[in-house]
Amino acid sequence: MDMTKKLSRCAGQITGAALALVAAQAVATTAAAETTLESVIAADVVMCGSNGGRAGFSALDSKGEWQGLDVDMCRAIAASVLGDATKIQMVKTSSQTRFTALQTGEIDVLLRNATWTLSRDSKLALDFVAPTFYDGQGFMVNAAAGVSAIEDLDGATVCLLPGSTSELVAEEVFTGRGLEYTPVVIQSSSELDAAFFNGRCDVNIQSTSGLAAKRATVAENPADWVILDEIVGKDPMGPVVRQDDPQWKDIVAWTAYAMMEAEELGVTSENVTALRDEGNTKYARFLGVDGDLGELLGLKNDWVYNVVSQVGNYGEMFERNLGQESPLKLARGLNAQWVDGGLLYAPPFK
Repeated sequence: MDMTKKLSRCAGQITGAALALVAAQAVATTAAAETTLESVIAADVVMCGSNGGRAGFSALDSKGEWQGLDVDMCRAIAASVLGDATKIQMVKTSSQTRFTALQTGEIDVLLRNATWTLSRDSKLALDFVAPTFYDGQGFMVNAAAGVSAIEDLDGATVCLLPGSTSELVAEEVFTGRGLEYTPVVIQSSSELDAAFFNGRCDVNIQSTSGLAAKRATVAENPADWVILDEIVGKDPMGPVVRQDDPQWKDIVAWTAYAMMEAEELGVTSENVTALRDEGNTKYARFLGVDGDLGELLGLKNDWVYNVVSQVGNYGEMFERNLGQESPLKLARGLNAQWVDGGLLYAPPFK
């Protein structure tokens, strides 16, 4: 790993395409000697890059312990590979360092609200795998305003960060629908939050997950604020891995799919042991009693059982971190199962 470590120290001096090229060469060199799976097993820990300050996704709780949907995905990967969801190490990364940390081997997987785009997928020598959260730009207003749809916002004042996606969305949505609005451009996120929650603006536009996090952690009374149902744009987020290791990509992707499939089948952390032990053929292959699904990935055949028993299915993970059981209280929306009108869809486990 000498070349990788050297790259980590020098990453600040390398930018853009040069970083992607050099990182790809370094990863290719180390991959020839050791796969990510081998490295993780040898270290007995999964290293996951995270935000560290995004409520509901990855943040430290009052006890100093990591909590959030991205943290649970890291735990699920550890359960798949090592049989123990506690064998993780969360590494805090910034928006500037998150991809570099993965490229240079500092982390095994990036779980940091990174949006899957064509340019990132093609330029960074990285692979985006199964989205674990579908997001988009949302609109938050004071509940007392009685607003239920974007069309009700004609003439509103809108808090916006300069040069942000939200600024573009505001122009596109309001102008495109023939609605009047007054932009209130504020330079920093913290200042914008204070302005909005103090009533300087009628509307705050951000990703729905970002709005929910701000409502839960910044607003004096979260119940005073509502996020409108309509979501604008596409913002799929999920695990990111290095492009040189297809086996690791498959493991991370199918771990996410296993949690989705478990929810669709009604397999939960509470009933998974009973379903495994009762010998029902509907669950035998999925939970590793029969077949060789684990071996195909280089894992033990009880990998799905370990994931669900230790972390839960996708619905359990969503509810405790983002849903009604959490401070964020986000509706499932796009993140519901495909049979319930959402986008979650796991390929067949066969």
